[in-house]
Amino acid sequence: MLQLPEFQALATLSPDGRLLFVTRMTRLFAYGFLAVVLGLYLATVGLSDPQIGLVLSLTLLGDAMISLPITIIADRIGRKRMLIAGAGLMIFAGVVFALTSDITLLTIAAIIGTISPSGNEVGPFLAIEQAALPQTTTDAQRTQVFAWYSLLGSVMTGLGSLVGGLLAQGLQQAGQTPLNSYRVVIIGYALLGGVLGVMFTRLSPAIEAPLNETPATLNRLFGLGKSRPVVFRLSLLFMLDAFAGGLIVQSLVAVWFTRRFGVEPGVIGAIYLGANLFAGLSALAAARIAKRVGLLNTMIYTHVPSNIFLLLVPLMPTLPLAIIVLLARFSISQMDVPTRQSYTVSVVEPAERSAANGVTNIARTGASAVSPLVTGALFNAGGAWISVPFFLAGGLKLVYDFLLYRSFQAVKPPEER
Repeated sequence: MLQLPEFQALATLSPDGRLLFVTRMTRLFAYGFLAVVLGLYLATVGLSDPQIGLVLSLTLLGDAMISLPITIIADRIGRKRMLIAGAGLMIFAGVVFALTSDITLLTIAAIIGTISPSGNEVGPFLAIEQAALPQTTTDAQRTQVFAWYSLLGSVMTGLGSLVGGLLAQGLQQAGQTPLNSYRVVIIGYALLGGVLGVMFTRLSPAIEAPLNETPATLNRLFGLGKSRPVVFRLSLLFMLDAFAGGLIVQSLVAVWFTRRFGVEPGVIGAIYLGANLFAGLSALAAARIAKRVGLLNTMIYTHVPSNIFLLLVPLMPTLPLAIIVLLARFSISQMDVPTRQSYTVSVVEPAERSAANGVTNIARTGASAVSPLVTGALFNAGGAWISVPFFLAGGLKLVYDFLLYRSFQAVKPPEER
């Protein structure tokens, strides 16, 4: 088994690479841990559906606003320092959300802090870690490493969702109010942010950008030079995909399952454990497929059927059928993640990777920040409108797939030229 290319890729990782995997797993556990109860918590403290959508949108928008300058200067100031700063923002957001139900304070914390309504990556972490990871392995193993990076993150998101949901449900069965049970989860999120910060202090200088390459990027727009045209084109397309994905973030889908089928938090957590496990395994398979058909083709060929499954979820008449279709969607939906990450870092200049990842990730986060407002308004309308976000998301994602293929089919990474 250790001779399989997937395991050989892990063997090439340096100690910093292995530590970055651990920080990714801890962070994604924390995101999933919180996301499964976040929407329910905001509803319990008295926020209306439009207000919940506003807070979640501002959470994502604030992440984009804070993360962009951090990722642009990371290669100059230090990637390690910026990762530690990101962990501090997680702690801040968790503490404020746990201590108040005032919408003004929640909004401020949402804008400044780091919270993931979707259970997926937010903040500056992903861009900086993706820039450092290629320095911890070889070019030949890069896509496999990103596949493991995605797999382990997905599994930990699912585990976090399960633990967060079961913890909240268990506390309620023990006599705690729903509000108190959700606050315990949020405090746990802040504590995990502290653990993450400590781990980042263990990274070595080897993860930093090469000293002879960083100064040339300082006076460029967003830290980009030669890579700017490709990065901007990718960013525009990623914004469309992210806006569509933001319509169905995990926190809002949890609310949808509760209203449509009366599902309890523990069950929702179990659903997302299965969904993220399937997603993670699909990401690992993506690396093998990419070796045969290429990174871009893998992104497109797997994304299209997953979006069709997404369109089918709200059409299912029973909870088991809805869960089956959702799991089918997740079983192939994340194959584009490691391939997209590997593709992006392979077609830009090495000295511009942090900035390129920062711009593309911020473009995604900023676009997805608008979406919960739309979903919140549709949820507030009630009736059949609560299922419309699924149709909008699936349709827009199919448009993204077509445009991405048309725009980048001729742009090849080094290993495919």
